[in-house]
Amino acid sequence: MLNPGTRALAGLALLIGLAAPGAAHGPTRQKVTEQVVIDATPAAVWAKIRNFDALKDWHPAIAESPADKGNAVGSVRSLKVQGGGALSESLETYDDTGMRYSYRAKDGGALPVTNYTSTISVRADGSRALVEWRGAFYRGHPGNNPPPEQNDDAAVRAITGVYKAGLENLKKVVESK
Repeated sequence: MLNPGTRALAGLALLIGLAAPGAAHGPTRQKVTEQVVIDATPAAVWAKIRNFDALKDWHPAIAESPADKGNAVGSVRSLKVQGGGALSESLETYDDTGMRYSYRAKDGGALPVTNYTSTISVRADGSRALVEWRGAFYRGHPGNNPPPEQNDDAAVRAITGVYKAGLENLKKVVESK
C-alpha cells in the first residue's frame, strides 16, 4: 500500500507521462525507399549512374550536377534544378564494384528537408537490374508546428517525387538504347 505522499508523486508522474506525448518535441527522422527494375544488365545501368556528377544525364529535374572531386569521397556535387533552385551534396561512400554510393546534404536547399542522407545502388534481378534509391532526412522546419510546406508529409512527398521521377526517367533512358 502506498502512503499518501508516494501516491501523490505516482499520480503526478502518471499525469506527466500522459502529457509527455503531447508535449513539445522535435521532428522525427523520415525514410523513403523507391525501386525500379530496368530491362538491362546491372553493369549497363551502373555505367549510366556511376559518376557522382552524372545526375543531370538521367534525372529530368536536374539541369547541372558538377562534382568538384569526381567520385572521390568528400566530393561536393552542386545541383542546379530545372526552373530554379539549388542543392549541395557531399559524397560519403563510393563502391564501384558493389555498384553503390551514398551522399549527404546538411541543408535541403530546394527541398523541404534537412540532414538528408541517401544511397543509390544497382544489383541483379535475374537478367535485369534493380535500382534502389533510399534516403533518410528530417523535415525542413525543425521546430514544433511546422508550416504545411515544411512538415513531415511535405518532406516525404518531395523526396518520393524526386526518387520516382529520377528512376522512371532512368528506366526510359537506359531501355531506349
